[in-house]
Amino acid sequence: MLISQLSAKTARASSAQGPAVPKGQQKGQQTKAAIVDAALGLATQIGLEGLSIGALAEVMHMSKSGVFAHFGSREELQISVVREYHARFEEEVFYPVLSQPRGLPRLQAMFHNWMHRTSVELDSGCIYISGAVEFDDRPGPVRDALAESVRTWLAAMTRAVMQAKEAGHLHQEADEHQMAFEIHGLILALHYEARFLQTPGSIARANTGFANILARYGNPGALAPAASGATSATSFLSEANPAAPDSPPSSPSV
Repeated sequence: MLISQLSAKTARASSAQGPAVPKGQQKGQQTKAAIVDAALGLATQIGLEGLSIGALAEVMHMSKSGVFAHFGSREELQISVVREYHARFEEEVFYPVLSQPRGLPRLQAMFHNWMHRTSVELDSGCIYISGAVEFDDRPGPVRDALAESVRTWLAAMTRAVMQAKEAGHLHQEADEHQMAFEIHGLILALHYEARFLQTPGSIARANTGFANILARYGNPGALAPAASGATSATSFLSEANPAAPDSPPSSPSV
């Protein structure tokens, strides 16, 4: 499934190009969006499993039947929250970096954006991680929505690594799946160390870990930035909390 197929952003963009929406329907869409926004805020605190129609009705100052009318079930509410989280993830991590050239600059930028978002989520929580804990052994539509979102992101990360390899920025023996696995592992470790254990210096260690990955898999003659604004492996290593944009490979290609 393409990123755009999962993205609520794309869905909103498509509807904006269509026929004018009647005022009543537009108000209903705005109300539903406000409910999803409130539900996402709650989910970062109490988890997807903690969401309920009643809790949302109280937060939104609506009747339970009014909230229920927008979703039809608690499960659909949870899925809507997952999709909205994924859309925001794309907006912050993927879309801002599409101007970066393919290869190492794109991969570095992707990690920059991911780290920036993660540093914010150390306070609010990550739906991908908390959702995995809640639904890892519970088959069903909510788990499917979570897993598909994460797979889409990991496929994009793997594609970025492949593009860096094709550009000659990584040595040809580099295993793109292993490299993407290690990068993903850095973010998971960061959440655990910084949010749960509250270990000082966790963000800097994650940055150092990424620089070490680049040094191990990189082609020494091609580690210099391929375009202005890109970050070299050396300068990246010295940054404690980068926030520069990077270009994620949209799936399947950019």
